Amino acid sequence: MTDLLQLLIAGLATGAIYALAAIGFTLLWQTSQTINFAQGEFVMVPAFFALAAMRLLGLPFLAALVLAILLSMLLLGVVFRYAVVGPLIQRGVLPLVISTIALSILLKEAVKDFYSAEALPFPPLLPDAPVSFAGVVVSQAQLGVLAVALLVIVLLQWFLAGTRTGRQMQATAQNPSVALILGVPVQRMILYTFLINAALAAVASLLISPIYLAKFSNGETLGLVAFVAAIVGGFNQVRGAIAGGLLIGVLDNLAAAYLSTAYRQAIPLVLLVLIILFRPQGLLGRREERSV
Repeated sequence: MTDLLQLLIAGLATGAIYALAAIGFTLLWQTSQTINFAQGEFVMVPAFFALAAMRLLGLPFLAALVLAILLSMLLLGVVFRYAVVGPLIQRGVLPLVISTIALSILLKEAVKDFYSAEALPFPPLLPDAPVSFAGVVVSQAQLGVLAVALLVIVLLQWFLAGTRTGRQMQATAQNPSVALILGVPVQRMILYTFLINAALAAVASLLISPIYLAKFSNGETLGLVAFVAAIVGGFNQVRGAIAGGLLIGVLDNLAAAYLSTAYRQAIPLVLLVLIILFRPQGLLGRREERSV
């Protein structure tokens, strides 16, 4: 029983990071009909921002983290919105999807060629010392990751539901034409969504890099799992992305422990197939009808 609880806590910690990336998929789709297949690389790059800030600028760890988040919001939020999505969104979904795939390749190869092709250690937010309670032994690092990720998710939910700007963003997501008639600055709300997505990706990067190291190929797996989590939970619901991320994180850990590590990457794909077959709107999603 204690082993199961340890696996559940570790799975929730990993799943909370997946949820942060999956929320970004959902937010961008809701507000701008953008599917960002560079999301995995958006989670990979901020860790290298922080490493470069410590190595090249000599900044302390916490200052490097803050700088990495700010750079992510600027480059992966503002620049991505106006340099990639803005010019292509009017041409349809397919050109934008192809462009984000190209962007993911560009970011991955840029990190590989200009920084390092090797996996690099990344400082953890908390020491990896074990903590025991009721016979369950977990590390402080896992608890810290889980706590930070859940805190960010709770703050985001409060912002969306409890602030005027958050409600305007939800109105933009539900019906941008009506929101514009009612005086909502739709374009500004869309920009805020891109900034939030970049910030969430940066936080996910800084949380997961101490676990899997900082390497240029991290985005391949992270992007796939986050995309699957968003679909499993419900692509049109933030709470669905959270549920999908947590579920995949737990199942991933249980499969590695009780089946085989060889099946870990198959679990999200099997879950995706089951969801598409039996509940295509996702676990917590709602059905949508769109004119074509």
